[in-house]
Amino acid sequence: MKRLLSFLICFIVLLFWSSCRKDFEFSPSTGNLEFAKDTVYLDTVFTNIGSSTYNLKVYNRSDDDIVIPTIQLENGVNSFYRMNVDGTTGLEGEQEGKFFENVELLANDSLFIFIETTIDISTLSTLENQFLYTDKILFDSGSNQQDVDLVTLVKDAVFIYANRDEDTGIIETLTFDVDGDGMPDETILQGRFLENDELTFTNEKPYVIYGYAGVGAGQTLTMEPGARVHFHADSGIIVTEGGTLNINGDLSTDQEVLENEVILEGDRLEPLFEDVPGQWGTIWLFNGSENNSINYATIKNATIGVLSEFGQDDTNDKLTITNSQIYNSSAFGLLGRATSITAENVVINNSGQSSFAGTLGGKYNFTHCTIANYWNSSFRQFPSLLLNDFVVDENNTVFTNTTEAEFTNCIIYGNDNPELLLENEGNEFSFKFTNCLIRFDNTNLEGTGNYMFNDIMRYDGIIRNVDPDFENPFENLMRIGEDSGANDEGLILDPVGNDILGNPRGDANGLPDIGAYESVIFED
Repeated sequence: MKRLLSFLICFIVLLFWSSCRKDFEFSPSTGNLEFAKDTVYLDTVFTNIGSSTYNLKVYNRSDDDIVIPTIQLENGVNSFYRMNVDGTTGLEGEQEGKFFENVELLANDSLFIFIETTIDISTLSTLENQFLYTDKILFDSGSNQQDVDLVTLVKDAVFIYANRDEDTGIIETLTFDVDGDGMPDETILQGRFLENDELTFTNEKPYVIYGYAGVGAGQTLTMEPGARVHFHADSGIIVTEGGTLNINGDLSTDQEVLENEVILEGDRLEPLFEDVPGQWGTIWLFNGSENNSINYATIKNATIGVLSEFGQDDTNDKLTITNSQIYNSSAFGLLGRATSITAENVVINNSGQSSFAGTLGGKYNFTHCTIANYWNSSFRQFPSLLLNDFVVDENNTVFTNTTEAEFTNCIIYGNDNPELLLENEGNEFSFKFTNCLIRFDNTNLEGTGNYMFNDIMRYDGIIRNVDPDFENPFENLMRIGEDSGANDEGLILDPVGNDILGNPRGDANGLPDIGAYESVIFED
């Protein structure tokens, strides 16, 4: 009986409510729509590559339910933009995504418009390598018409990608001598070797690489000042036996634009991705590559910025890197394995593991470098600088190699402690730090093993745990200020040289600062 009474009460309430409710009556819009923005910037896209999806929120602030007679793109079916209005794509056929009719919008409610674009710059009437493409979203017509601008910068580019088999859909992979037996080996690395006419990257157009671009025997890949190289996910450059990489950037007058530096980064151009680590693979200097050089380059947002393998006993160093910056590597900034690296005026920061790691021994000579790590995206296992002379295989067998490492006038610092780890299993583990600023405050390790800081054969003129006064290390602004513990503490070298910005080293007393930068007075 109670259940029947409850049912009757609910039924009466519903009947009463429905009898009082008026049906929705939509009135035509009167040009009083409001928009979250008056211009939608779709950032920069490469020609023929689809953009990210951007959105525009449209508001009906009135107390009336309205219908918008039309929402359309001003350029109509010829527009390079396409829209989705609250989950619908509008009319079918060639007007799909371009034209929408009778879009309903309740009182004091809103709707979303999602916008994308893919633009073929060759169809635009321009001889330039970039073009500002615009259109409008038109709401209604006549005296009630309102509009929102759409703006996209389109860049032409040189695309380098592996071939895909038309029948199987399988993407080409690289084949080269992996194990050093003189025979080519098939790999799982998607990519292809560069043709001879592709071995010079200029500043005329950016380069977009899908997969790994290989540099083979007898080939030299040269990147000229101002070149811009963008890598898709899981892509990079690999220099194999007998190949060489020469990145020949130059000092820039504008440190915001870096017009003469060679910049290597991911292919996502939206500001949201500007500093996201791990967007692409690495620059891989494989076993047998030789005489590689990097000068005035910015390498950012990779998994490993530069990976140099073997060549420890080569007549010339496997890699010479100068006046360069490596930022936002999800694993290592610069990783060496039994290799030889000379570095001067190099800045490495924000790495998921170590900013510089010399593993399985090797020969390393670093002068006036800033090796820092202010990674704050996740837990970091390793310090800014890691040196070891061994590797352990799957059978727990330990293999060791000789190590020779010298660090002169270098900053080794970060947001962890200590920022220096030296591990050896063999006896030929030679290193020296001269006039370096190091973060190391660990009473358990200090005075033991490789951390006997009073041993001048290994540590000479070092400074520990004094603030380097970086401008903003979390934003990769690594200049040092007037209160830096590195000021006037460098060893005078011959020649004295300039810092990474081309400023002469040394003050009135001729004493250089430690690290890649001479100190400045920061502006408030």
